[in-house]
Parts: sequence; structure tokens; C-alpha cells
Amino acid sequence: MSGKVSVSVITVCMNAAKTIKRTLESMLAQTYDGPIEYIIKDGGSTDGTLDIINSYEKRFADRGVECLVVSSPDKGIYYAMNEGIDLTHGELIGIINADDMYEPKCLETVVKRYEETRFDLCFGDIRMIMPSGNTFVKKARYRKYTTSRDWNHPTQFVRREIYDTYRFRCLNISDDMDLYFAVKKSDARIEVINEVLADFTMGGVSTSIPIREIPERIERRYMVYRRNGYSRGYIFECVAFELIKYLGAKFG
Repeated sequence: MSGKVSVSVITVCMNAAKTIKRTLESMLAQTYDGPIEYIIKDGGSTDGTLDIINSYEKRFADRGVECLVVSSPDKGIYYAMNEGIDLTHGELIGIINADDMYEPKCLETVVKRYEETRFDLCFGDIRMIMPSGNTFVKKARYRKYTTSRDWNHPTQFVRREIYDTYRFRCLNISDDMDLYFAVKKSDARIEVINEVLADFTMGGVSTSIPIREIPERIERRYMVYRRNGYSRGYIFECVAFELIKYLGAKFG
């Protein structure tokens, strides 16, 4: 594997016993034959999550994946992601949550594009899995008009050096979008891969919300746009996005 691009993947979890297996299995199924480092940051689960993770130790070793499991209390999902980034050694870093999955060729496809372009950040198409079991593909796009509707965080891979400058601010649930917008504003090279790289389970922490929280989520989302220099007109984008997300998770 000498000379091949090294990839670090981070999964943060907390009491994810019902879903963590599919994430772990998706890592084992990767077709990429270069060096893979897998960081699992657990927030102190009490439901058997760690027992499940530890049961995969030999399988990851046999696959040649260097797996590091850290379990300790943290202040939330983005704090945990930042902690995971601190532990990485790979040239590229991806983050996949404990109820989502990478497609088998995800890492192979991303590394191939990186070798061709030397991007700073890339993302691709994603398959959305609704509570009903129905699915649809959310396409990735890169255009001057910035909207998170074009971008899919579970498919995002970032060159390690970029995280030396940009980290999750740990302000609210839209921190991942905030980081992407900040990188997009810079001179970073961003690539879009129009292939399905990951599967996203709707109804998780980012989509399972009471209707009473929607106004606050709209405000938080809007502030991310404003903080990154976008116009007040983006309030309409924020309202539409949160309502569509809520209705999709509830009736999908």
C-alpha cells in the first residue's frame, strides 16, 4: 500500500446500538485497497453500542483497517467530530454518522478524483432513505448560488490541511453547513462527484424534530448564511428547507 493516499473516516456515536452495525459493515465493504484509518468517537454509550463496536475489532484488523475506538463524554456531536479530527493521520478525512452508510466504492471513487484533481474538499450524490423505506437520490451540485440543497455532508471528504484552518464552531446543528460555506468562500478547490457515495437515514438527529422547534432551526440556519456573507433573501431558502425536511421525515 506504499504511496497510496491514506484516508481517515470518523464516526461519532451515542447509544447507537440499533444502527451502528450498518455503518461498520459499510466500512468493511469498502473496495479501496489503500491505507484506511477508522476513528470511532463514542460519547459514553450505555446501550451496548461499545460491545457491538468491539466485536468488530478482528474483522477490521483482518481487513487491514486501523481502527481506533475512543469512548468518553463530550459536549455534543460537533465537539466529538473535532475530537475525531484531532486523532486522524490520513491525507483525506470523511465523516459518516452511526445511522448512515458508505457505498462500497465510496473511498475508491473519492481517492481516484483526488488523485486527478488534488481537491481540498469534495462531495457527491446521496441516497436518502425515508422512514417508510422509500428512497430517492439527492444530487450534488456546485454553483455560484450557495445552498445546502446542493451539498451532502455524509459524502464530504476534506484534505487534512483544510481542517487545520476550519473546524466545526460547535454552535448549533448547522455547524457542518457552516464549515462548508466557510471553505467555499475561500480559494479552496471544490469537486463534485455525481455518483451515489453514501446512504442517509432520515429521522436521525438532523431530521427528527418536533414541529415547535422549526422556527428556531430556521433562525439558526439563516444565521449561518448571514455569518458567511449571504443576503437576507436566504431566509426564504431556510424556511423552505426546514419545512420540506420536516414533512419528508414525518410523511415519507
